[in-house]
Amino acid sequence: MIIPVILSGGAGNRLWPLSRALYPKQLLSLVGEHTMLQDTVFRLSSIDDIGPLYCVCNESHRFLVAEQLHETGSEIGEILLEPFGRNTAPAAALAAMLITEKYPGALMLVLPADHVILDPKAFCAAVEAGRVSAEAGELVTFGIVPVSAETGFGYIRASVTRDTVAGSYPVQEFREKPDRETAERYFASGDYFWNSGIFLFKAGTYLQELQAYSPQMVTACGLALQKAVEDLDFLRIDPEAFQASPADSIDYAVMEKTTRAALVPLEAGWNDVGAWSALWDVEVRDDAGNVKKGDVLLHDVQNCYIHATNRLVTAVGLDGHVIIETADAVLVAPKDRVQDVKLLVEELKRQERDEAIAHRKVYRPWGTYETVDFSDRFKVKRITVNPGAALSLQKHHHRAEHWIVVRGSALVTVEERTITLGEDQSTYIPLGAFHRLENPGETLLELIEVQSGCYLGEDDIIRVDDRYGRQ
Repeated sequence: MIIPVILSGGAGNRLWPLSRALYPKQLLSLVGEHTMLQDTVFRLSSIDDIGPLYCVCNESHRFLVAEQLHETGSEIGEILLEPFGRNTAPAAALAAMLITEKYPGALMLVLPADHVILDPKAFCAAVEAGRVSAEAGELVTFGIVPVSAETGFGYIRASVTRDTVAGSYPVQEFREKPDRETAERYFASGDYFWNSGIFLFKAGTYLQELQAYSPQMVTACGLALQKAVEDLDFLRIDPEAFQASPADSIDYAVMEKTTRAALVPLEAGWNDVGAWSALWDVEVRDDAGNVKKGDVLLHDVQNCYIHATNRLVTAVGLDGHVIIETADAVLVAPKDRVQDVKLLVEELKRQERDEAIAHRKVYRPWGTYETVDFSDRFKVKRITVNPGAALSLQKHHHRAEHWIVVRGSALVTVEERTITLGEDQSTYIPLGAFHRLENPGETLLELIEVQSGCYLGEDDIIRVDDRYGRQ
């Protein structure tokens, strides 16, 4: 049996302003109708003897990840919540420990949640090609057959030329991201493959090798699991124990040291979508070489990627640029400079600006809220509450709230009083009053919230009861 283990802990800073800390790229529909996380699940459907899905994700993404996984209809074994990122090796170790306990002898297929693979059949064929080697105790990695000399990927040299497409082959060395001259030499040699970060091995074999080369990680992860707490649909990893684990990649912790590493060549339209230029590479382009998403109008524009989310975006006389528009930010950059977007995100974080963390529309386990206007003394939000969902019972120290129902029905609790509101009806929540908003109906509840007060930050929430286990 092969147990898929999806690692969904990344932030995708280079795809800002669409990808942000609270809504990263793996949760976005960037290529096709499904999100990248969902595409990762769907491409596994042709693999024989596939087991339940395991996912390791950031605690702050848990409800979005769970919702998207449930939408795929897949059997979910466990969703593990990392209190903070410690790189891929500890994340895989946590999953491996659970898998060896429940499915002794099973293989685990470790997959990043944010890659594009245009040919799922070729991908599944490569997994089947690596199955025999993994069953025999080898640690299989998948080497992407390169199509150019790229400096943005790590490389793997194996005892095979890239004209060979069957079976697995001994790994000779791993190499870090090279400079241009070195990358061109790698590409010309035919001996090197791009490092995909996808692995197939027995869960028990991985733990054995990890114990040999990083015993501190095994100890820390084991203790973090022993102290883990079940929380609704999730397994919450103990933060104090997990903090003691080294923060290493699977490559550094095991693959570069083990004598069991093997490579399966993979030629399946792979792209790690590490920057906006990568999306231009994998999308269908028009006759002028442009990729257009949303409401876009161009004149004399070539070889550009333009993504409009909320409004009309126009451009004149551009060549080789990226334009990304969202409700609260616009990015314009040459395609050959998009790797520097991460520097903008770092500066936004330094300035403590919200645009680095969240979109104007924020997702919650009960629905969404979107800020539509604000000043220093008021804020206006559009709130949607899913059928049967409820916000926490809470109060605020610094603001009062007015609620106006636009669509659906609302069950409102204010202190000891509970009322039902229909469309065009409203109520007032005084400063300091305990209150809760619920949707008792079978359709979406939509309302407008007007906040007023001396401080309107999201941290002014005192929760006393919450069905989603939030503090």
